[in-house]
Amino acid sequence: MQKILVANRGEIALRVMRTAKKMGIKTVAVFSEADRNSPHVTFADEAVCIGPAPSNQSYLLGDKIIEVAKELGVDGIHPGYGFLSENAAFGEAVAKAGIVFIGPKTHAIEVMGSKLAAKEAVKAYDIPMVPGIDEAVTDVEYASKVAKEIGYPILIKASAGGGGKGMRVVEKEADIKEQMQRAISEAESAFGDGSVFIEKYVGSPRHIEIQVLADAHGNVVHLFERECSVQRRHQKVVEEAPSSVLTPEIRKAMGAAAVRVAKACDYLGAGTVEFLLDENKNFYFLEMNTRLQVEHPVTELITGIDLVEQQIKIARGEELSFTQEDLQINGHALELRVYAEDPLDNFAPSIGVLEVYQHPQGANIRVDDGFEEGMEIPIYYDPMIAKLITYGNTREEAIEVMKQAISGYKVKGIETTLPFGKFVCEHEAFTSGNFDTHFVKKYYTPELLEAGYEKEAKIAAQVALQQYLKEQRILKTC
Repeated sequence: MQKILVANRGEIALRVMRTAKKMGIKTVAVFSEADRNSPHVTFADEAVCIGPAPSNQSYLLGDKIIEVAKELGVDGIHPGYGFLSENAAFGEAVAKAGIVFIGPKTHAIEVMGSKLAAKEAVKAYDIPMVPGIDEAVTDVEYASKVAKEIGYPILIKASAGGGGKGMRVVEKEADIKEQMQRAISEAESAFGDGSVFIEKYVGSPRHIEIQVLADAHGNVVHLFERECSVQRRHQKVVEEAPSSVLTPEIRKAMGAAAVRVAKACDYLGAGTVEFLLDENKNFYFLEMNTRLQVEHPVTELITGIDLVEQQIKIARGEELSFTQEDLQINGHALELRVYAEDPLDNFAPSIGVLEVYQHPQGANIRVDDGFEEGMEIPIYYDPMIAKLITYGNTREEAIEVMKQAISGYKVKGIETTLPFGKFVCEHEAFTSGNFDTHFVKKYYTPELLEAGYEKEAKIAAQVALQQYLKEQRILKTC
């Protein structure tokens, strides 16, 4: 494999290209008109504009991307995450064009792309499931009957869903009709598929995911877990590895279950198996993401494994060079997704120009980003501008480094989730490890964040006053 096209943008495009360069592989960037001056464009060996800013006119044009790849003699296409990364038709088209798709086989993408199909696929592999029904349902009376059997509260979920879309919690029977209609409508709008299913609502869950790698020679390993419970609108903001609550026994059981899930769909490459962990530390299979996860850096830091390098090697047909017994957890890693969002305004998108953009540097600090000072944050794409990752020998050390790194991050022109990240790292529920996916709902309000701002301002004013008085005393002495 001599040349790779990265069918993506921003930080993940740069992330993939850096590893490719390290491996001596040339890279091709594709970009929209809005991303013409983006770092991933200038970093690549070759770059081609594929259309206007809207993603459906650029980054989602699979045929055009393949056409560019063929014209430039590309050997492989890496989809990153989002966009076409879990599009089975795109992966199939890439293969038919004689180009290696750096990702799983079409079958795995199709099966795991539907939550219902995924549940069906892993049934025979002794994977724990949340109580519920594993079939699409649209009849309210039948849904009500099922809900009574498993007990309220229940969760209505879109089969093709993600990011919290098509998802409704129902506390009592009187609400089920309205909530089902809303879930079906939202699922149809978001995914073109109104299929929903019902399962028991786990009241205080933690979101735990297991990273897996599988080669074409039958070897499948897991690279331990990531804790992803700090979320807003069902989307992750803070992730860490390892989890602070898993015992060695539970970690081993979850890892083994994740490997079985990967085998159930004949998986190839890097993937992530997601689980819910209840308050009694029972875990249940949620879904499998058939791509590289946004939060993959925390796994890389605690294992020393470059996951993109492994993806490329597996795509080249190479066998994994390590076994499960070779892998171990070293230290602790934390990741904050730095979104262009205003945490004081319900995390509303904050669009503008990065008038000042300076990220922190130093030991045990990693920043994966795709922006530079002076660039404009486009309205067309996901608002994440960077990932701030820290490492420590212990969880406490990683949190402390994160707080220092957040303080060292300089951004002006837009609002970001950096202050929220500091709020999380300083909150007793997080530092103690006693939190779940309802962290934001339970503990966060804009008023608390503003109170933190005021406290910092008072401290800064006091420091300035003390410095002024000190200087005045020095002058009088002179």
